[in-house]
Amino acid sequence: MTPEIVDTRTPDPKKFISGATGDWEVIIGLEVHAQVSSKAKLFSAASAEYGGEPNDHVSMIDAAMPGMLPVINEFCVEQAVRTGLGLKAKINNYSVFDRKNYFYPDLPQGYQISQFKQPIVGEGIVTINTTPEESVEIGIERLHLEQDAGKSIHDLHPSMSFVDLNRSGVALMEIVSKPDLRSSDEAKAYVSKLRTIMRYLGTCDGNMEQGSMRADVNVSVRRPGGEFGTRCEIKNVNSIRFMAQAIEYEARRQIDILEDGGTIDQETRLFDAKKGETRSMRSKEEAHDYRYFPDPDLLPLQFDQAFVDAIASSLPELPDEKKARLMDEFSLSAYDAEVLIAEPKSARFFEAVAKGRDGKLAANWVINELFGRLNKQGTDINDSPVSADQLGGILDLLTEKTISGKIAKELFEIVWQEGGDPKKIVEDRGMKQVTDTGAIEAAVDEVIAANPEKAEQVKGKPGMIGWFVGQVMKASGGKANPQAVNEMLRKKLGVE
Repeated sequence: MTPEIVDTRTPDPKKFISGATGDWEVIIGLEVHAQVSSKAKLFSAASAEYGGEPNDHVSMIDAAMPGMLPVINEFCVEQAVRTGLGLKAKINNYSVFDRKNYFYPDLPQGYQISQFKQPIVGEGIVTINTTPEESVEIGIERLHLEQDAGKSIHDLHPSMSFVDLNRSGVALMEIVSKPDLRSSDEAKAYVSKLRTIMRYLGTCDGNMEQGSMRADVNVSVRRPGGEFGTRCEIKNVNSIRFMAQAIEYEARRQIDILEDGGTIDQETRLFDAKKGETRSMRSKEEAHDYRYFPDPDLLPLQFDQAFVDAIASSLPELPDEKKARLMDEFSLSAYDAEVLIAEPKSARFFEAVAKGRDGKLAANWVINELFGRLNKQGTDINDSPVSADQLGGILDLLTEKTISGKIAKELFEIVWQEGGDPKKIVEDRGMKQVTDTGAIEAAVDEVIAANPEKAEQVKGKPGMIGWFVGQVMKASGGKANPQAVNEMLRKKLGVE
């Protein structure tokens, strides 16, 4: 279902694309297909679990055996309503399932059960940030439930194709945006935000590599502020990175055609990830091509407001609200809060570390040290070698000045590699910070005595004090209190 073409945004020159004959504006609308997190399929009790042997998760209904009638999975309905509430959208207490007539070689009944004129969820809003300072509202046109198709396999036999129906009948939520997106960066931010919201809600796992979330991308170009151009749809993009590449290629392709005096054919295209380009697939179908009509085997879907209210009362704290709370409670920057709330498990980890501690310090260590290391090694935070309790223990030692910042990083490495209680490691390995002023003074005197010329120069170049601090820290094996060292040096060298 392609969104109605309604212009809701003021042209933004920062997002224009330069062409040989002037500026162009790219118009993007997305149809995101999100697999409902459910143990069973939309209209049968067959397993919706990913994987399994081919055709292992197939019921008589999925196989479209004669006389087998679909029965709606109430949990999938709840999940759709929950998602609609998370998108601040209108929930329609009355909706209808329709048959979408189209040849699906891997959907046995020969049509898809979907929703057309009366979807379960209406208009909503998703707020995205392409930069910490820029906030943009993207309109949601609708969310409807439909069944997924199976999978055709073409590389197992020289002259025949095989069909795996494990996905046939799996519940999908198709979330259709308004044509409010104006760049590939906005599209990336929008899909990422959708995925985050659904992961918080527990309605879709968002694992694009497993096919549980994918997007059809509608792209057109126009002169800034002009009439909408002819759009092309890029089907089944299963990577946020590939989606951005597809948008950028397609926008440039259309601009080049128009600037050469040509016209854009409305068509469906595919993105070739290896070549980084889109290619024509077929002419674009319109709604009348699918010959929609209400499915005679399914009654209209009706529920009362109490059903919606009960779901609303169980919603978790959602990303935007969590971001605002973390910024307020821990005095975090918008950027840090955005990074921390991107995944529910990341936010939970941070809050466990930050509880009762300096929030800014906790955010710095979680984002820079922990996330940096996890990303480098391709490790999920659920499998982090350093737990929230262990990282919190390191921060406690740092805050108490038991260890210095340098030693804290060494301690983090030990815990990462070997595990253990940070406090006990510091005790057993003699890693405590030296705060004894007598010991620090002795080290300072030794460094000054060994470098009389630099000691004289520092009076005219106060910035050189940093060199002396480094030498004293080196002499103490990084254990001296840096603040005490700095103060002692300034006093001894007569630097203000």
